[in-house]
Amino acid sequence: MTGFLRRLLGRGDAASAGAPKKGGKARGGQGFDAPLDIDMPTYAIGDMHGRADLLERLLGRIDEDARERGFEAWRLVAMGDYVDRGEQSAQVLARLRGILAYGGWQGGPSEVVALRGNHEEMMVAFVDQPAEAGARWLRNGGLQTLMSYEVGGVSPTMEGEALVEVAERLKRVAGPDIEMIRALPAWARFGTVLFAHAGADPEAPPELQSDRTMTWGVSRFFSIPRRDGLWVVYGHYVVDEAGHAGGRIAVDTGAYYSGVLSAVRLESGAAPAFLTS
Repeated sequence: MTGFLRRLLGRGDAASAGAPKKGGKARGGQGFDAPLDIDMPTYAIGDMHGRADLLERLLGRIDEDARERGFEAWRLVAMGDYVDRGEQSAQVLARLRGILAYGGWQGGPSEVVALRGNHEEMMVAFVDQPAEAGARWLRNGGLQTLMSYEVGGVSPTMEGEALVEVAERLKRVAGPDIEMIRALPAWARFGTVLFAHAGADPEAPPELQSDRTMTWGVSRFFSIPRRDGLWVVYGHYVVDEAGHAGGRIAVDTGAYYSGVLSAVRLESGAAPAFLTS
């Protein structure tokens, strides 16, 4: 089934039009030597895309790693794109909602931050404007998300009132998850580390950029070296292996088809370290 979905959906994404090609290694400019300075050890998890099984496995690895390293306080950041493509989007959002509501788990992170990705934006756009936004979402994994909520009888060729009826059914079963998504921020910054689903424009400070830039991406993110001293953790663009280059830290390893969900551990004065499911 996973192989079929990969062939059907491809590794591409409507979000990536005009963006650098997905796959390969982490990309970035040369000569970046700014120190990594963050207020507490932080783990950032890449794009989950409906793989609740991999999320549980990786959370266990992160928890074990934090204990082994003796962290008394640490932070967990989820980088967005929790839904679509994989078959367990509802389960991923339910798990995330629980973690946010209770601030983690006993003995777990001291702080939890969840960011919004472009796939969450497509899901909310479908709920708000199903006739206008439905086709795009369904083409990019929305069918799998609907199935995870047991909203059946949906075809990618549906239009108009048929999509309105599907959106109403989704709102009835996914209301709390949709409201959680609406409240998620597009980015977060701690010390010299910026977290944004699709990266950030290197020519402007984060607070002057649009949320769309940080959730959908901008090609300048890869083509222009950063000169603001910020390290940027990002997902959105699939790489074969999580890594860092030029102050850019890539954590999206295509979990929905690769079976590998990745995270980065960040500590002041240390190089980024990576964990996988």
